[in-house]
Amino acid sequence: MTSPTDGPDKPLIMLLGMGDLSARVLTMLLGDPSTNRVVLAGRDTEAIRRRGNLALFTAANLGLHGTVDTVHVDLCDVDATAETLARVRPDIIFMGGSLQSWRVITTLPRDVFEELDEAQFGPWLPMHLSLNHLLMQAVRNSGTGAEVVNAAFPDAVGPVLGKVGLAPTIGVGNVANIVPALTLGAAHLLDAHPSDIELRLTAQHYFSHYVPRFGDAGKGAYHLAVTVRGRPAELDHHALFAQLDDRLKRIGGIDGQLLTASSAVRVLRGMATDSRVLAHAPAPGGLPGGYPVRVHRGGGTLDLPPGLGREEAVRLNEECQRADGIDRIDDEGTVYFAEAEMAVMKRLLGYECRSMKLGDVGEWAAELAAKYAAFAATYR
Repeated sequence: MTSPTDGPDKPLIMLLGMGDLSARVLTMLLGDPSTNRVVLAGRDTEAIRRRGNLALFTAANLGLHGTVDTVHVDLCDVDATAETLARVRPDIIFMGGSLQSWRVITTLPRDVFEELDEAQFGPWLPMHLSLNHLLMQAVRNSGTGAEVVNAAFPDAVGPVLGKVGLAPTIGVGNVANIVPALTLGAAHLLDAHPSDIELRLTAQHYFSHYVPRFGDAGKGAYHLAVTVRGRPAELDHHALFAQLDDRLKRIGGIDGQLLTASSAVRVLRGMATDSRVLAHAPAPGGLPGGYPVRVHRGGGTLDLPPGLGREEAVRLNEECQRADGIDRIDDEGTVYFAEAEMAVMKRLLGYECRSMKLGDVGEWAAELAAKYAAFAATYR
């Protein structure tokens, strides 16, 4: 493996799961000398080597020169993954892999997608938890102490794995994806420059998914605090949220992953440089939902606004989580799914999981994948 050339403090960042999101993250990482020492990991090393070369050549066009290596990793082989991690010794692992991307169901006919989307995101948890569970076992067994930044449904994956001491360090996306639009919307309502606005939002995935689509919070519990040049500001939340489905409407789908990538790089850069930058992130330290955090080498520390304590922030996220189709997560890591949202999955896919033990996640993921594949095939 390539040795650091810019001093011992430059971290080695491993990207796992080289889909569209990780590819965008890679391009951004190579644009900053503090994050341009990268290793790509996956099953198809030739494909990821070519992906890495494309990013290297793009950076070189801009006069930027980092390093990108590749290693073979199959997360289904926990022992081999642990051995690879022990040999490569990444400082930070970005987990971009899942068994089924969130965007897969968006390729269905619009009316079918909208009907299935009523199940929210919670019932799809097995597709994102399964590989993370395998990865975190390998990280533990490797003895490297690598920090893990998770992009696959971190709001719920983090707290489930946290129950058994395997939580990724921090998540990305979701709560972070809505903050830029809310900042611009607040600046508009308060007649201020966006750089003078500072938001602190506490909310689970459901909220960040719902508001941009419908212009209101739906059933999502949240807490939002806004300051202008450091002074608390009051504004109409209804008027603020409505802008996201109007003048601040953005492209979604695969193109929208550019926003998630930028939120990921904000966290990765903050960790790489130990900057303590203010960011928003899901599941810091395995907490449920999303929070404002100060990012440092070891992850993110809560930076809640005055008047909002940790216990209340967690409660709000757990309430919002129920709107996303997850009723609760018990102390053993067993997930209990909400009845109304799972009923949609049963009606459309013939899939019903009322509770899921962590040890059974692989079986539930396989069943859900098969049921969805059969359902989707009827619309090809």
